[in-house]
Amino acid sequence: MGATLKDATAIAGIGQTPFAKHLPESEKTLACRAIVAALDDAGIAPSEVDAFASYTMEETDEVEIAKAIGAGDVTHFSKVGYGGGGSCATVAHLAAAVATGQAGVGVAWRSRKRGSGPRPWKNTRVQLPTPGQWTRPFGLLRPADEIGLLARRYMHEYGATRDHLFNVALACRNRANQNPAAIMYERPLTREMYMTARWISEPLCLFDNCLETDGALACVVVSAERARDCRHRPVYVHSAAQGLPAQHHGMVNYWNDDPLTGPAWTAARHLWKGADLGPQDVDVAQIYDAFTPLIPLSLEGYGFCGRGEGAAFTEGGALEIGGRLPLNTGGGGLSEAYVHGFNLITEGVKQLRGTSTAQVPDATTCLVTAGEGVPTSALLLRS
Repeated sequence: MGATLKDATAIAGIGQTPFAKHLPESEKTLACRAIVAALDDAGIAPSEVDAFASYTMEETDEVEIAKAIGAGDVTHFSKVGYGGGGSCATVAHLAAAVATGQAGVGVAWRSRKRGSGPRPWKNTRVQLPTPGQWTRPFGLLRPADEIGLLARRYMHEYGATRDHLFNVALACRNRANQNPAAIMYERPLTREMYMTARWISEPLCLFDNCLETDGALACVVVSAERARDCRHRPVYVHSAAQGLPAQHHGMVNYWNDDPLTGPAWTAARHLWKGADLGPQDVDVAQIYDAFTPLIPLSLEGYGFCGRGEGAAFTEGGALEIGGRLPLNTGGGGLSEAYVHGFNLITEGVKQLRGTSTAQVPDATTCLVTAGEGVPTSALLLRS
């Protein structure tokens, strides 16, 4: 797939609503506002949209969105499963549709009222899916509990400490402190605050967990040729991949030979195989951060360091601007907003346009990843 898609398409427009704990608008209204903003950013009329891609967890659908924004005939539409694991895949699906002539102007979006809405695990009326029957009755009720289990295993195996997780939380918070759109703008984080915060699921404290956010984001995918005539510098989809490992069990990886080798490893192999670049060529990364331990696990999976070295990689300001790998430069899910990772895609575009609030000088390549621990996806973007 990578060889076929390489630089054939580009993200030409991005849009978002404000982020907050509570927004009064409906998810449909928020979605439409983000999509129209992205189209305006690209300089493309809504009537030209002929492809849509979103998440299976998205409550708004392409039929209603297409009518509301005034789209024309739609010739491609798809949805990707597994929550945050699908973020980058929405763009990949549109890139494949545009590159193969199935569509000309694609829109990907995520709209969610997770801040003011219910927590998914609170619904006890529905029968548990098969994977949940191996976790929920034994106390792993929330994603934080499942990742807490992996984090404890990682600490035991490789000597990672809470200071390493703090490095992740701090880097994301520092970038959010530079971003007026971030929920945690002007709200600094200190080591003392982190170390004394309440447990959510030990060893994960409050600041190891993502935000709960209302908001929506969208992006527009067109051919590379058309993107060069749009309003902003094109951000090319250089490579894209999805990853579902053999014998996978969501979040906990029970049946894998090594439960700490998650879907990132599968996606990474395919991503780099389809690219002219490698991990050493990445200037900035937007790595899915629903929980801090996902960062060291992803750093290893995507090849930035060796097995068990992800925690140590975070030391010495490595994730800060000027470090080895500047990370989540808008604040990420931990400190900007949590909208199933879509803000990582739009922040990647901002970095390669040179318009980020925490700009990495001369950045030309950006890795964007989706949720680790679930069937996942990734994009390698370049300018």
